[in-house]
Amino acid sequence: MHIELTEMLRCPEPHELGVLVLSTGEMLGRMVRSGIVGCPICKREYPIVHGVVDFTGRGTRDVGRGPAATRPPSPVLRPDDAQTLQALLDLSGPGGFIVLVGDGVRHAVGLAGLRGGVHFIGVNAPSDAEELPVLSLVRAAGVIPLRPAMARGVVLGADVAAPPWFEEGQRVLLRGRRFVVEREDVVPPPGIRQLAAGQGLWAGEKS
Repeated sequence: MHIELTEMLRCPEPHELGVLVLSTGEMLGRMVRSGIVGCPICKREYPIVHGVVDFTGRGTRDVGRGPAATRPPSPVLRPDDAQTLQALLDLSGPGGFIVLVGDGVRHAVGLAGLRGGVHFIGVNAPSDAEELPVLSLVRAAGVIPLRPAMARGVVLGADVAAPPWFEEGQRVLLRGRRFVVEREDVVPPPGIRQLAAGQGLWAGEKS
């Protein structure tokens, strides 16, 4: 996890927003390889293991349980896949965060090659995804553990093209920015208007 992502994280528990606290263990440059993210409101603590922030447990009671998942390098997609996605996301400049959920995380490498200066956040990535300097990985059950209105774009993979991910994607997206789903037959959540659909993709914009 990139250390600067800490201020964008939110506790998945149903309470008011609060700034999470990071306790670092192993660091590799600006990436946190191990440590703990703590919530000062509900007092839960979530582990960072092999660079992945794990919000799926119930706090410190689950820290260290079970083997750590190995994450081989992600496959590189065809350049035209990334170019199509970049156009739909309307990524016209550097900076900010793009949220990729489920199978959508595999687009991070291609998009990063086309648009430098953007950091990608992968939520519930496939098992072959790997943390990279341009990609932070988090795990959570049914939520995107990020603050509202912080993302320049959201991409949902076909495996998560259903509620509650539509609503969560809309929540973290900035107004006027793009929402892409790897499925055509999408009923958008309130606040997202359809822009295009075809070739296995659906695109909308937050109003």
